[in-house]
Amino acid sequence: MNAAKLSLFLLFLCATNSLAQAPPPEPADDEPTAILELGGAVNRTLSDHAWSSGPSVAVEFTPIKRWLELEAGITQLFRSHSTEWDIDLLFKKPWDLSKKLEFMAGIGPQWGHVNQFGLKTNSWSGEAVLDFMFWPSAKRKFGWYLEPSFDYSFARGHERSVGITGGLLIAIRPKSAH
Repeated sequence: MNAAKLSLFLLFLCATNSLAQAPPPEPADDEPTAILELGGAVNRTLSDHAWSSGPSVAVEFTPIKRWLELEAGITQLFRSHSTEWDIDLLFKKPWDLSKKLEFMAGIGPQWGHVNQFGLKTNSWSGEAVLDFMFWPSAKRKFGWYLEPSFDYSFARGHERSVGITGGLLIAIRPKSAH
């Protein structure tokens, strides 16, 4: 992913802010403090076509309603003779498509630690994601998500990979003052 493509992606995110959004799905005082994402990930490198998979956990919160959501996550990927830990911080623009469906597009840095054949390496990457959140109830207590991604490593060789993460969403709300 070169700088021109990244610039176009950022321009797209900024331009879409002018699109009308659906009203918020719930009153502001019932907004979740955070959303916990528990799931699994599958990843494939584009250079050597190696597959890896493993568990993933992330927490997401909204510092600027309808404008910015931050997601911090950690994923452990396994493949033959290799273990990889990825930690990422994603900056996402949310769109409420309905009371039960939310879409986000985001980018951010990713740090990876790989142990392959006993050789340990650390590297930085850039990550771009599309995030689809499905809430069976309009109250948005529990749901599920799918998050396709593209990673571009800044380390030697500039490895690229595609993946998808999916799993359970759990809304964390403040205790009510009843």
